[in-house]
Amino acid sequence: MSQPNGPTINTGHPAKWQILLAVMIGSVMGPLDGSIVNVVLPEITRDFEVDISITQWIPTIYLVTISCLILFYGRLGDMIGYKKVFLYGLGAFVVTSVICGLSPNVWMLIAFRGLQGLAAGMMMAVGFAIVTAAFPPHERGKAMGMFAVAIATGLAAGPTLGGIITEYLDWRYIFFINVPIGAISLIIGNRVIPHGESKADQRLDWAGSLTALVFLGSLTLYANRGQDWGWFSASSAPLLVAAIIFGLVFYWIERRSSQPMLNLSLFANRKFTFANISALISFMALFAAMWLTPFFLAIVLHYGILKVGFIMAASPVAIFFIAPVAGILSDRISTRPLMFLGMTITGVGLLLLGGLDESSKTFDVVWRLIIVGIGIGVFQSPNNSTVMGSVPPWHLGIASGILAAMRNVGMVLGLAVVGAVFYELAPVAAEKQLGQPFLPHEIDEFMDGLKWAYVTSAGLAWLSAITSLFAVGQKE
Repeated sequence: MSQPNGPTINTGHPAKWQILLAVMIGSVMGPLDGSIVNVVLPEITRDFEVDISITQWIPTIYLVTISCLILFYGRLGDMIGYKKVFLYGLGAFVVTSVICGLSPNVWMLIAFRGLQGLAAGMMMAVGFAIVTAAFPPHERGKAMGMFAVAIATGLAAGPTLGGIITEYLDWRYIFFINVPIGAISLIIGNRVIPHGESKADQRLDWAGSLTALVFLGSLTLYANRGQDWGWFSASSAPLLVAAIIFGLVFYWIERRSSQPMLNLSLFANRKFTFANISALISFMALFAAMWLTPFFLAIVLHYGILKVGFIMAASPVAIFFIAPVAGILSDRISTRPLMFLGMTITGVGLLLLGGLDESSKTFDVVWRLIIVGIGIGVFQSPNNSTVMGSVPPWHLGIASGILAAMRNVGMVLGLAVVGAVFYELAPVAAEKQLGQPFLPHEIDEFMDGLKWAYVTSAGLAWLSAITSLFAVGQKE
């Protein structure tokens, strides 16, 4: 099959920094919404007078719908241009944010949250492609470092904003704040992001797209809800079977398609394959700290929601400062040593978090989270640059989609793996209702589960460090 005529990468686009700014502003909303909702779930639960098992679908449906079409969006960007996919997704995200905030009941909020995830997936799928196409290769690491700042900003601002909004306003404002952010990104992006080229000779691989949707949707839903439903229960087992069957069918279709949605030849490149594997495992490890630490702060140290939000900003703030430096450095030296060093540091920080106890102070938590943030900051920019720099220009969209899928699926799988360890050792935590106090012996059980969950996360981080060493091209 002959290669399509892909978009030409601008080796120094005159508006490259404005393009980066537009993508960063838009991209901050995805992680912002992903992290802010968890903080206000108790308020939503009380407002709608429903069980927390129902409101748990608000973040769940968001993660699932982001993941299930993200590869499709990446391929679509390669065909019709990244600008269209990004801006349409951005506009839809703003609209769905408004209707989420106006939801009259929890079921409509869950439905609208699913639509919001579909829109967020459009932005996430092509963001890396837009940035990569706007910058010359020798500045790619620097650009990826700055892009990582947007992700870190969203993650850092989410818990803090959630705490402030819960304290002084109404939970609905967590969705309304997306309107001005999205409007600014739309205005700048529409003006500066290159239009790209629509390719009339290209067609969508509908069979591959549909099987990928079922595969990714089933996999992420199974990983997210398997702990609550039972990994092999009547509710979970069909999802696992569907994920396996449709995953195999997807592979079979893509091997035989003349214009596949996911060109499997990309994975013949060891650098591309192992950098993506490292990204997947890194987010599995990172999500444990994002998920477990707030529970420790609230249950064991009895901190209020606002204080928890500020403490949880420690890791993203560290990423904010470190990622650009690591990106610049990766333009000058090989990316592999930085990737390995970053995940090694992350593993150390996660292992140190496992040493927290009932006597720990705020500073004890913060400096450990900072170490985790430093490690992730050192890793992410070189890793992203490695992935995006190892594909031809006509595959930037699907490569961007794969990288975004690694992030979202990694977080869901991390919650499944680390959550399984935690709940196996601390089953009382799964049975507690919202607001019920923990008895002393239950705190001991909670801390034991917490410790080994962090140890598991550290192991995942070090596994990511090892796979990073295999992300090498033929000439290296």
